[in-house]
Amino acid sequence: MPVIAIFAGPYCSAEEVAQKAAERMDLPLVGEEVIERAAKMSGITTDKLGRALAGSASFFNNLTHGREKGLAYLRAALAEELGQESLVYRGPLVHLIPRSITHVLRVAVVADPEHRAAVARELDGLTAREAEKRIKAADEGLRQWVHFLMRKSPWDPALYDVRIPMQSTTVDRAVELVCESALKPALKPNEASLQAALDFQLATRVLVALVGKGHHYCEVEASGADVTVVINKNVLRLEALERDLKRIATSVEGVDRVQTRVGPKYNSPDIIRRFDFDMPTSKFLLVDDEKEYVMTLSERLEMRDFESDVAYDGQEALRYVDEHEPDVMVLDLRMPGIGGIDVLRRIKQEHPAVEVIILTGHGTEKDRQMAEELGAFAYLQKPVDIDVLARTMKEAQRKARGEAVEPQRDETEETE
Repeated sequence: MPVIAIFAGPYCSAEEVAQKAAERMDLPLVGEEVIERAAKMSGITTDKLGRALAGSASFFNNLTHGREKGLAYLRAALAEELGQESLVYRGPLVHLIPRSITHVLRVAVVADPEHRAAVARELDGLTAREAEKRIKAADEGLRQWVHFLMRKSPWDPALYDVRIPMQSTTVDRAVELVCESALKPALKPNEASLQAALDFQLATRVLVALVGKGHHYCEVEASGADVTVVINKNVLRLEALERDLKRIATSVEGVDRVQTRVGPKYNSPDIIRRFDFDMPTSKFLLVDDEKEYVMTLSERLEMRDFESDVAYDGQEALRYVDEHEPDVMVLDLRMPGIGGIDVLRRIKQEHPAVEVIILTGHGTEKDRQMAEELGAFAYLQKPVDIDVLARTMKEAQRKARGEAVEPQRDETEETE
């Protein structure tokens, strides 16, 4: 029997399809257990991992620290489940399964928005507007997650062996399609595919060991007891890094030989850096409803060693600060819902230690005066020179930590 891996959005009846397929094939059904296992292994809460898989900006879009740790443990937990020869898995981790494991049937259970909205209204008593909003938010989360992993849409047919449109298919017929497909000879487990599953397990165990020591920029490949560590970050002392990676990898049970090589992302000079993975969130938060702008800003700051989390609106920013209290927030003024001035007021009232830098393209002199009165650390205009912003963020962090800071200048240089 193969592994059946089912991916779906909400209100597509995927849970029922998975349950009935597992019963008909007499296979165990696995879902949330994988996330729970990853949480237990990593120390990251199930809630945080769950939000990450839902595309939450406050976890996966940002944390160079937490992202790699979370992904490493999710892969490891999934690999352990795949150690069973046959099962039905339903959840968002389908795309973490290597293609080399050929006894996996990848299924997408889909439905058009009208069908899903009708199901949402019937099951949860939602209004049409509530259903539309919930489905749209969930789909955006899945889109971000799959794009992050695969650079594809989550509904791209190339990602799946079977796509089942539930608006025109009954649950029983969907189950029949899944079971018929799973029994095809091409999906029968063979020696090479089963070995690929074992290789996946070993590679993920090595990856967890490396990430736990701060080497978050590596990929790991395994073939039998042979492991290759791929380095995706340029360092000044490559030989020293290679020795360290080999030492860590060979300490993992099941590894006999380790080799290293540089990967395609080995392109920017840096020094060997280790991170404290007991601190799963960044000390900088960027808040802006322009998603492409804020993600680009985050990436450019990362190149200057400023690891930042992002939030796309004021409500999400307030929730993030309540949970994590960063040192510094870089805040846009004009956002839907709670505006930047109101966010600033709330932050300084409830979290006065957080330093807030206003970064806006539409502010007025009155906005500047109000921001200063409310306690903003600095007021910058878009477009901003990235080095000016980085320098201001560093000074704001020093102030947040009680260190002496230089007086702020009125800098409005354009982005490089």
